[in-house]
Amino acid sequence: MQNQFKETHPSFRFQGVHYTYHDLNDMAYSLIKEGEKEERLIGDFLMDWVSPKDHVFLKTSGTTGRAKSISVSKQAMVNSALNTGEYFGIGANQTALLCLSGTHIAAKMILVRAMVLGLSLDTVDPTSSPLSAINKTYDLCAMVPLQLEKSIKHLSRVKTLLVGGAPLSSELREKLQSSSSKIFETYGMTETCSHIAVRAVNGSEAEFNEQLVNPFKTLPGITVSTDSRNCLVINAPDLDVDSLVTNDLVELISENEFRWLGRWDNIINSGGVKLIPETIENKLNPIIESRFTVLGKPDKKLGEKLVLVVEGEGDAAQILNKITDLDSLDQYEMPKEVHFIPKFELTKSGKLDRKILKEQFLT
Repeated sequence: MQNQFKETHPSFRFQGVHYTYHDLNDMAYSLIKEGEKEERLIGDFLMDWVSPKDHVFLKTSGTTGRAKSISVSKQAMVNSALNTGEYFGIGANQTALLCLSGTHIAAKMILVRAMVLGLSLDTVDPTSSPLSAINKTYDLCAMVPLQLEKSIKHLSRVKTLLVGGAPLSSELREKLQSSSSKIFETYGMTETCSHIAVRAVNGSEAEFNEQLVNPFKTLPGITVSTDSRNCLVINAPDLDVDSLVTNDLVELISENEFRWLGRWDNIINSGGVKLIPETIENKLNPIIESRFTVLGKPDKKLGEKLVLVVEGEGDAAQILNKITDLDSLDQYEMPKEVHFIPKFELTKSGKLDRKILKEQFLT
């Protein structure tokens, strides 16, 4: 079927009110003129959605290269919403909560899912603890890890929770094992209309292990491969995606399964050995309680030497002693130095801003 974006499901509700496709223009105009910041962002997107064009322009986050504005077809977004509904068993007359900033593809896709699947959608400000003021239960919600960490004691208010934007730490993953909510970590980007693969964080499908989490599995109709760098390549015909090359290093298990290892652009070249910071950090997680990262520090002999940077204060010698006792680290993955910094800079999605940290620490 074509042009499925030119209608809304009869069961669609936004803040308790049903809107037909033709009603969306007036609703969007009202949000833009009278709403707060996040409401205006929703209004802007909906105004684009009801425009005569069959596509919208969205800003990418940089997964496939530098951040840029791209054209995404509305039908591809509808197809993504339908795939999500089928995969998670989400459909008409169920409820959803939007607690992400309207600037991100994940927030836009929650709106599209509501319109296409017939969900009753409520919105709250995208705070770090969005469930704290909620007194009802929702069938579907999406968050970034920072929000999830601050919402653990309220998770019973969400039946199915999608989390993306940054990797989950092993500590957070462990805290979620007893949650009654079904929590799924997602992999995706603007170019693919949000997630194209998911993995269970808790429950019988999760196979929780601190050192080796279960792989991402693609949604139906989506296949993956790798390029010469071992970076993920995505094929998703229903999403208008043909051999999309990313900068995400992966361990490819099959055309439908992969493990995410880290970012190609974060690789540290130390004496000719390519080190993946995210992989090393995952191995260090069990022994370092504070927030931390590893960086490549300029070195005359090695080109870059691996250093550990920890947020707050601590004993460098004590940490190095713990590291040498780790069996999981290869000899090249052993940090040469430990440094402390008062506070890390984070992105809006709660990820460590490696670029700013590197500029602050290494220049």
